[in-house]
Amino acid sequence: MSTAMIFVGLILSTILATASNSWLLAWLCLELNTLSILPFISKTKHPRAIEAATKYFLTQATASCLLLLAGTSNAWLTGTWDMTQMSNKLTSTTMLIALTMKMGTVPTHFWLPEVLQGSTLLTALLISTWQKIAPMLLLFIMSNNIQPTFTLTLGLLSTAFGGWGGMNQTQLRKMMAYSSIANMGWTVITLTHEPKASMINIFTYITLTTPTFLLMALTSTKTLQNMTTMWSTSPLATTTMALLLLSTAGLPPLTGFLPKLIIMNELVTQNLTPLATMTMMTSLLSLSFYLRTTYLTTLLNPPSSATSATKWRQKMTKNKTMILLPTATASTFMMPALIP
Repeated sequence: MSTAMIFVGLILSTILATASNSWLLAWLCLELNTLSILPFISKTKHPRAIEAATKYFLTQATASCLLLLAGTSNAWLTGTWDMTQMSNKLTSTTMLIALTMKMGTVPTHFWLPEVLQGSTLLTALLISTWQKIAPMLLLFIMSNNIQPTFTLTLGLLSTAFGGWGGMNQTQLRKMMAYSSIANMGWTVITLTHEPKASMINIFTYITLTTPTFLLMALTSTKTLQNMTTMWSTSPLATTTMALLLLSTAGLPPLTGFLPKLIIMNELVTQNLTPLATMTMMTSLLSLSFYLRTTYLTTLLNPPSSATSATKWRQKMTKNKTMILLPTATASTFMMPALIP
């Protein structure tokens, strides 16, 4: 019962934050949202989980302080808490840093891999998807008042650091954290020029990440070594996971290619072709570890010594497959339907 109440509070705080028109109300709802997710992170009572909850709380509290500072300063300068009245460059930049810190973009991204590694797979799913909705929609509201140079720099650095950081990871939760950082870079880079493209990218990322984490949770897969034996749990899950990883990497004609195509087109339209070229080159870093994980999942035979433990396949229940199948299908085969 308590878990259900906390989950309802998590959902309501996000909805209220996105529906508010005042920075004071948005700050209050984001604080409630932070307090609601903390019991899920520390639920396992493991030292890594307590450490992750502490790091998450400190980071989110710092971001909330910056958000309240920016909102108060803007209210003092303009006489209103209205989100659309962010004409001052200093207050809008401070607000941008606060909201991007909550989402986990460069240079305030260091908390995300450690928090995801210390959380369970389902809690990591919430942090990677649901917890990004409210800050992103608040950025969408104030996108007209954000400095373009700042967002372009943050986006390029996030795609580079996200791809570079994920290349040497053996833990899947840390790899997904760096994948999240890279995708946030793609989202932020067109925030001022074409906010709708940023929204398409973030919601496509959520659609891709949800079945990926659900598959890892259903098959108890947490490391690259577990990936090599996923076939023993479910051959269908192995194929689905490979398609999801390739779609997240942005390979055509899968769903993940669509937002990247839109963002590249927008950057070229804005005469930012050198930046578009650099962003595409940094995406090759992310592509390398996605292809490595896909290779381990589908094309590699694991060591079969007598002492190696192999998981036997488990029966997928109807409730789990009802959630997984629609999201996995949308994540892999939506692209042909969206391209005219």
